[in-house]
Amino acid sequence: MGSRVFREYDIRGHAERELGDAFVERVGRALAEFLRPDGSRRPPRVAVGRDCRLSGPRLFAALTAGLLAGGAEVLDVGVGPTPKLYFAVHHLGADGGVMITASHNAAEDNGMKIMRGRDAFFGTALEELCEVALGPALPRESGGSVQLCDVDDAYVARLVQGMTPNVRSLGVVVDAGNGAAGPLGLRALNALGYRPSALFADMDGSFPNHDPDPTVAKNLRQLSERVRAEGAHVGLAWDGDGDRLGVVDRTGDIVWGDRLLALFARGVLAANPGAAVIGDVKCSQSLFDEVARRGGRAIMWKTGHSAIKTKMKDERAALAGEMSGHFFFADRYYGYDDGIYAALRLLEIMNHHGRTVLEELGDLPATFHTPEIRLDCPDALKFEVVERVLERLERSGSVNTLDGVRVTYEDGAWSLVRASNTGPLIVLRFEAPSAARLSAIQAEVEALVAEARAASGAS
Repeated sequence: MGSRVFREYDIRGHAERELGDAFVERVGRALAEFLRPDGSRRPPRVAVGRDCRLSGPRLFAALTAGLLAGGAEVLDVGVGPTPKLYFAVHHLGADGGVMITASHNAAEDNGMKIMRGRDAFFGTALEELCEVALGPALPRESGGSVQLCDVDDAYVARLVQGMTPNVRSLGVVVDAGNGAAGPLGLRALNALGYRPSALFADMDGSFPNHDPDPTVAKNLRQLSERVRAEGAHVGLAWDGDGDRLGVVDRTGDIVWGDRLLALFARGVLAANPGAAVIGDVKCSQSLFDEVARRGGRAIMWKTGHSAIKTKMKDERAALAGEMSGHFFFADRYYGYDDGIYAALRLLEIMNHHGRTVLEELGDLPATFHTPEIRLDCPDALKFEVVERVLERLERSGSVNTLDGVRVTYEDGAWSLVRASNTGPLIVLRFEAPSAARLSAIQAEVEALVAEARAASGAS
C-alpha cells in the first residue's frame, strides 16, 4: 500500500488509510539517510513544518521519530504555509526540509513535500526513497534532537522586503480558505498598509467553508461576492498550504493563472531583458506569445512545482508559473512558489499603475478558453487513457507530448489531455479563437477521452 502514495512530486494519500504511523516513521528514517550532506556522515539538519490539517500532529510525531532514529537534527518550524518551510531551509541553512501537507487536496488527505538542500526532491529521488523506506529496516543511529525554530517574523519581513506599500488605498479581500497561509498572509498585507477584508482566515484543517483549491470556480464564489459587495479592487485566495494564488478582479471575474503569469512577466522582463519565463503545458498560447513579444525567452514545460523549479534552475529563468496558480519568482526572491509573495507582487503592480487586473490585461489577445477540467480516473489507468487518446489525436495537428498530449491546430486552437501526477485524475484544457471552435474541439476530444476511458476499464 505504501508505494501508492509516492507520486511524481511528493508523497500524498489518505491520511488514515495510507499514512499510518509505522509507515511515516520509516519514511523519516530513510530521509535521514537521503538528506545527509554529500560525502559526509554528519547527521542532517532537517527543517520540518506542517499545515493545519487535523492529521498533521500525528504525522509530525511519526516523521520526527523516524528522523531522530537516523540521528537527524530536526528544526521544528511549526504550523504554517509551505513557502514558510521553504524559506526556513534557506534562512536556517538546513540540509533539507519536509513539509507535511496535501496542498489543495481534501481535508482527509495529507502527505509530504521534500527538499534536499535547496532543491526539490522528486521523480527518481522519490522512487529511490520508496525502495529504502519499504525495504529492510535501517539501523537506529545515536544522537538526534528536536529544536523549535520560530521563523515567522523573519519570513514576514522577507515577504515585504522592498515591496511598495498601499499608496493608492487599494481595497483588498482575502479568502484564506481556513488554510495555513491566513495568519501570516494577513500579517504581510497589514505590514504594507492594505488592511484586507478577510474571509475564512482562521486555520481549520477540516476546511469547513470550501475545499482549499482556488483553481475550482465554485471555491471562489464567496470571494467574488464579497469583492463586489465591498467594491474592492481585487480578491486574493490561497490554497491549503499557501503555495498557490487565486485572483478575482473587482468585477468578480476569475483571473486564471496563465493570464496572471503574463502580467507578472511584463514587469520581470522590463527589469531583466531577455530573461527566460517558463509556463506549464496548461497555459494559454497567448502567454508564450506575450513573453516573446516583450523580448523574453518563452519556455513551455511540464506541470508540477518540482519539475518547474528544477527547469528554472537549469534555464536560469527569472520567472515561472502554472495555470494552477503556482508562481515562482527568481527575480527579487528565492525561485520557489509562494502564494503570499505572488499576491504582494500583484498588488505592487496595481499600486504602480493604478489599474485593476483586467484593465492591466486589456491588451492581451482575446481568446475563448476553458478552465482546468478534471475527470476522475484510477491512478493505475490514467496514463493508459492518455496513450489511447494520443493514438487518435497524433495526426490532428502539431502534437506536443512533453506532459500528456497537447495538440495545436492550424487555426491556433489547442487541446490538452494529461494524467495528473497528484491524484487519480485526467486533466483537460481547451483554447480557441472563437466560442464555436472551442465548443467543437472540446466535444471532439472529450468524446475521445470517454472512449479511451471505456476501453481501459476506467468507466
